[in-house]
Amino acid sequence: MEPPPPPPQSEQQRPRQTLASNVLHVRWVIITMLVGWQGGYVSTVDEIQVSVSPCDRVDAGDSKDGETSGYLIPHLPEDIWRHIHFLMPMDAAARAACLSHAFLSSWRCYPKLDLNRRTLFSEACSDNLSCRIDNILNNHSGIGLKILRLDLRSRHIPFPCIDKWLQVAVTPGIEELTLLLDQKYKFPCSVLSDGVRSTIQSLQLDYCIFHHMLELGPLRSLTRLRLMHVHITGEELECLLSNSLALEHLDLNDCDELTFLKIPSVLLKLSYLSVIGCWDLQVTENKASSLSSLTLFVEVSKLSLGETSQMKCLSLRRENVVCYARANLPSIMPNLETLALGSWSEVNTPMLPTKFLNLKHLTIQITGETLSPSYDYFSLVSFLDASPSLETWWLDVSQEDMEHESIFGGSSHLRQLPDRHHDRLKSFEVIGFSSAKGLVELTWCIVKSSISLEQLTLDTLHGDGRCSGGNDNDRRDKFCCSVSQAVLEEAFRGVAAIRKYIEDKVPPTAKLIVLEPCPLCHGTTVDYDR
Repeated sequence: MEPPPPPPQSEQQRPRQTLASNVLHVRWVIITMLVGWQGGYVSTVDEIQVSVSPCDRVDAGDSKDGETSGYLIPHLPEDIWRHIHFLMPMDAAARAACLSHAFLSSWRCYPKLDLNRRTLFSEACSDNLSCRIDNILNNHSGIGLKILRLDLRSRHIPFPCIDKWLQVAVTPGIEELTLLLDQKYKFPCSVLSDGVRSTIQSLQLDYCIFHHMLELGPLRSLTRLRLMHVHITGEELECLLSNSLALEHLDLNDCDELTFLKIPSVLLKLSYLSVIGCWDLQVTENKASSLSSLTLFVEVSKLSLGETSQMKCLSLRRENVVCYARANLPSIMPNLETLALGSWSEVNTPMLPTKFLNLKHLTIQITGETLSPSYDYFSLVSFLDASPSLETWWLDVSQEDMEHESIFGGSSHLRQLPDRHHDRLKSFEVIGFSSAKGLVELTWCIVKSSISLEQLTLDTLHGDGRCSGGNDNDRRDKFCCSVSQAVLEEAFRGVAAIRKYIEDKVPPTAKLIVLEPCPLCHGTTVDYDR
C-alpha cells in the first residue's frame, strides 16, 4: 500500500523551507571553499589577484551525462557574505576569494593578516617570502584591517619593503600590530599617526630601533606592549608609558639600552609586568598601584616595588632570592598565590613565624656551579611550614657535580619538623633528585606530613628529554640527552636513596613516579653505599 501524499504546504511554511535551503547552500559553499576546488589545493594566500568567473557558482565536483553540476550561491545581502568571509581562517578566506567573485571584494578588506613562512607556504614550496608578503599587501586596501602580524625572522631573506608595508597596512582602525625580526630595523614612528594611536590596542616589536618617543602623542587605547631586543632608552620608555594610560600588560625582553625602568603612577590599569634579560638595567621603580603579576629575571642594584598588596603572581630570579622571599614577602605581599624563584647561589632559608596564607603554587629553582656544598636543602621546609594553602611545589636542584653530604656517607638519622600535618599539598616534584642528605630529609618530611598528597615525582636526572624506552609508538626522543659520568653515577645513588628512605613512606593514596636513568641509554651501575 502506497503512503498517503504529503499535505499541501502552507504559505507560511514555504519561506522557512526556502531559508533552510539557502542555509544548506551556504554551508556547502563554505565547505567546498575550505577543502579546495575538486578536493585539491586551490591557491596560496598571495594568488588572489587571479581572475574569477563573474558567475558566482561553486562546482561540487560531480558530473552527470558529461555535464558538471554545481550550486549557485544564494542571493544574500553583501554584509552577510562579508561577515561569513571574515569568520574564515586566513588561508581559507584567500581560497574563497579565488573561487567566488562574491568574496573577492571582501578579501581586500579582510581584517586579520598573519603573515609568516608557515601560513604562506606549503611544505614543498620555497618561494620568496618577501615577494609573497608584498603581493598580499598590494592587493589589500588597508581598510578594515584590524590585526597585522608580520613574522620576518629569517636571516637569509632581505625585507627591503617593510616601510611600505607598514604605510599600507597600519591605518586608523588597526587594533594589533606585531613585527618580529631578527635583524635591526628602524621603526618609523610616523606610522603611529593620531588615528592609529586612537585604535591600536596591542603593539609587539622585535629587533627594532624605537627612538623619538618624545615626539609621539598619546596612545589612547593601547593595553598591551611587548618589546623584545628593542633599542629604547629609559627616558624614551618612560615617555611612552606616560602616554599609554590604558596599558594593562607590559613585557620587556633583552632591551639592552635600558639602564632604568620607571613605571609611572598614572598607569592605573597596569596589572602585568615582565622584565627579562635587560642586563644593563640598574634601577627598577614601580608606582603603579594595580600590579598583580610581576616577573623580574634581572639583577638590579635598586628595586622599589611600590604598592604590592594586590600582588598574586610573582617570579624573581637573582642571587639569594629564596632566602629574600621567605624573609620579606609574607608581610608585603599577603595575597600572593603563585611564587616562582630562581637562584644560582643561596644561603639557608630561615624558619620564621610569618606566613604565606594564600600561596597555592610554589616553584623554586636552585641550580648553578656557585652553590655552596654547605647549603642545606632541608631549610626549604620553611616554605611548607609557612604556606598552609600550598597545593603544588616544583623544585629544581639540578647540579653537575653533587658536593653536598650524601645520605650514604654519614649519619642515616633523618631530621624532621615537630609533629605537624599539611592538608592541602597535592603534588611535589623534584628535578635533579640526588642522595644529598638535606634533600632526602626534605622529601621524607613532605611525604610524612602531607596527608593530601596525590603525586610525588622524583627525577634523578636534569629533566631533559628521554627516549621512548624501546616503544616505537612513543613520539619522544629516540635517545636520552647525554649526561656526564658524574651526573649519571649520582642519579643511581639518588634512586637508591628513594628505594631505601622514601618509597615505603609514600601513602597508598599517593602515586610515586621515579624517573631513573634509562637502561637502554645509560646502563652504568654504581656502588650505592659508598
